[in-house]
Amino acid sequence: MVVPSQRVLLISFLLLLVSTTLVHAKGNKPKPEGGGAAAGDGGDGDEGEAAGDTTEDGAVQGGKKQLAHGPVTYDARSVIINGKHELLFSGSIHYPRSSVEMWPDILKKAKQGGLNVIQTYVFWNIHEPVQGKWEFEGNYDLVKFIRLIQENGMYATLRVGPFIQAEWNHGGLPYWLREVPQITFRSDNEPYKKHMEQYVTKIMKMMKDEKLFAPQGGPIILAQIENEYNQIQLAYRELGDTYVQWAANLAVGQNIGVPWIMCKQKDAPDPVINTCNGRHCGDTFSGPNKPNKPALWTENWTAQYRVFGDPPSQRAAEDIAFSVARFFSKGGALTNYYMYHGGTNFGRTSAVFTTTRYYDEAPLDEYALQRDPKWSHLKDLHKAINLCKKTLLTGTPGDQRLGEETEVRFYEKPGTECAAFIANNHSTMEATVNWRGQKYLLPPASISILPDCKTVVFNTQQIVSQHNSRNYVTASKKMNWEMSPEPIATVAQIPSSSREMQELYGLLKDTTDYAWYTTSIDLSPYDLPMKETIRPVVRIPSLGHAMVVFVNDEYIGSQHGSHAEKGFVFEAPAKMKLGANHISLLCMTVGLPDSGAYMEHRYAGPRSVTILGLNTGTIDLSANGWGHRAGLNGEKLEVYTEKGAQKVKWTKATGKGRALTWYKTSFDAPSGRDPCAIRMTGMGKGMVWVNGISIGRHWMSFLSPLGQPTQTEYHIPRAFIKPKNFLVVLEEEPADPKDIEIVTVNRDTICSLIKQDYPGHVKYWDRKGGKLATAPGKSLQPSALLNCPNYKKISAIEFAGYGNPDGFCGTFKLGQCNAPEAKKVVEDHCLGKISCTVPNDPSLFFKSGDPCPGIKKTLAIQAACSF
Repeated sequence: MVVPSQRVLLISFLLLLVSTTLVHAKGNKPKPEGGGAAAGDGGDGDEGEAAGDTTEDGAVQGGKKQLAHGPVTYDARSVIINGKHELLFSGSIHYPRSSVEMWPDILKKAKQGGLNVIQTYVFWNIHEPVQGKWEFEGNYDLVKFIRLIQENGMYATLRVGPFIQAEWNHGGLPYWLREVPQITFRSDNEPYKKHMEQYVTKIMKMMKDEKLFAPQGGPIILAQIENEYNQIQLAYRELGDTYVQWAANLAVGQNIGVPWIMCKQKDAPDPVINTCNGRHCGDTFSGPNKPNKPALWTENWTAQYRVFGDPPSQRAAEDIAFSVARFFSKGGALTNYYMYHGGTNFGRTSAVFTTTRYYDEAPLDEYALQRDPKWSHLKDLHKAINLCKKTLLTGTPGDQRLGEETEVRFYEKPGTECAAFIANNHSTMEATVNWRGQKYLLPPASISILPDCKTVVFNTQQIVSQHNSRNYVTASKKMNWEMSPEPIATVAQIPSSSREMQELYGLLKDTTDYAWYTTSIDLSPYDLPMKETIRPVVRIPSLGHAMVVFVNDEYIGSQHGSHAEKGFVFEAPAKMKLGANHISLLCMTVGLPDSGAYMEHRYAGPRSVTILGLNTGTIDLSANGWGHRAGLNGEKLEVYTEKGAQKVKWTKATGKGRALTWYKTSFDAPSGRDPCAIRMTGMGKGMVWVNGISIGRHWMSFLSPLGQPTQTEYHIPRAFIKPKNFLVVLEEEPADPKDIEIVTVNRDTICSLIKQDYPGHVKYWDRKGGKLATAPGKSLQPSALLNCPNYKKISAIEFAGYGNPDGFCGTFKLGQCNAPEAKKVVEDHCLGKISCTVPNDPSLFFKSGDPCPGIKKTLAIQAACSF
């Protein structure tokens, strides 16, 4: 029995426990690790609406929509999850292209960007690099990545391949597969089908054992077999047709409980769904090949991957938004952004000539920082389409031509619900249209979204969200470099092992980029030119990819191919001598091929070697007897590690070193939490290691047509960095490392450009009782919304113009009409705040009347964020 005093103590304890629990539940958000929070965090009520949070259907708990589990099927309208039709906004994020420590932040930002699906390939060659030996550790931990997707409230699409292309080394196929006798990749070939079936079955069993498919309570709702096979199918004739049937049967026979898809495969056998890849699938997709299949878009390219030698690649946020709105207006049910975060091709994982940086122009850049307005504009698009979700899935579709270049597509339930997409297809001229008694002004190449067939909540061309600009800040430079030349191999170290030169892929077996080819030739006084002005020339036609040539231990030059033309012809004069002359070729690959038919029959390396200009004529050394060795001495000794570096002699680096030299130094961890990179100014071509981990190939000497390197900065994930760091660079060309810098990366320059005729921000719209309504206390007046990333505050207004300013983030300039008080007005609204809202209101900027009443007013702001 509890006495009164004890009862009081018990009640007090229970009240304290409840109070503590509530405080914990409602406590301050912890600061994120690594890349930090999305810019939408903590500002202006923007908590990063998930794709579907604004709809009235779906279970809600703790303010977040719960992930549905259960059977996954489909019909002509959409994928059906647990008996419910869904609209799916998906993004490609590849687990091996970032560090494990980056995954939570990347997935959080994807969710905040309005995605409800993450798509990833499965990379066979990292999981089974040696036949029968499987690896799923570190950033190869597929199961952990899939679980994190689910923890972030999103579904997953698993593209198992096994051929994936993906600008990934060998298209994801392990090199050992190439050496299986009688094999032909991706055809009705028994050796290939045997290994493909073993691999697919292994991965599917792993997913089932971990209960990761939606019917088991996991997040996987779709799986893909093969990849864009239609592009090469004709090359295999009837063996291609039967292979497609076999692959589909293999997939369906896995009994995983979710639908299978084949991308860019018009003849995908039932029940496999054929899907579209491209930039404008709303216009180019021929549609599902059966009337009971939904329209799915598996790759909406957010830019273009780059190869060394390419100029910058871009795709405007407005164009992506237009294409997505078009696709959903025509009955599309899923769009996937390829890529949503591209990441980094660490080590030797990139495909032939592909840069180490991958899809940096995606909504999340290589460093997982939000690239605005791409990230933010697409987030707004997802919100706008979700306001139409119920009507799109259940309404009756219709369309109407409004003019030569204008049209409307709508879905409605007479008397209850209606949603419309009004499009202006003209690329340069705006249009005014009348529809159902109202006028709508449409910018060129734009679609307005009307969730109630009356109110424009979003236009694809009018960006009301934030912009930003990327900055690199020097953290370490003028480092103390030491150098150690790689020994030049000759026949003394690598004697002749075969009469002719071996093929390069087969020699390397994808264990290294480098292989030595050595031979020698004896020359008499009668062979050498008599005149000092004449020198023998070494000519070497090669199938690719690159080569450094030494004669008698002296560097005579280098040459390389390109992504478009792998082969090249090396020609350079050489100083020959009486007696034995040693010829040493360091031949290189820059990734294995990742596309096309008959990949197992691709070859690389030197085809012949001749010496021209001798008195006795041209000498062909192709069958002179050659020595071969894969790998460098420094690789064997692991001089890129602190332990291995002790095995060779180092000297102070002063000036330009000779070709094929190792350089080492150390640097302190950059302060702060911003991502890090190394800027390779002054270097040529090679590889970089930080604390023994390869961050990929660098290639500064391969210039684009614009005269600049394709990639200058190379990502070093924070997870690779220690308080004191060991940095090693292998340089293939003569170079001086003195100008290499360690930098940090931020997007702390934020901007807004808002015009008077822009719609109010879609984030302030919602559905209440089935009706479109504004959020309480929110204004729909066009306004600049600024929000600093990572809980930083606005520390300076670098530009403010009101009237007709021009330019874009980083290059704004005042126009002829300008409010003199613009900067002060913006500072009063924003300085010292994490986020702020500045209305596009003439009365706010023009206290003494509007000096240019005939001009539609534009508000342009550029601000700096800092702690």
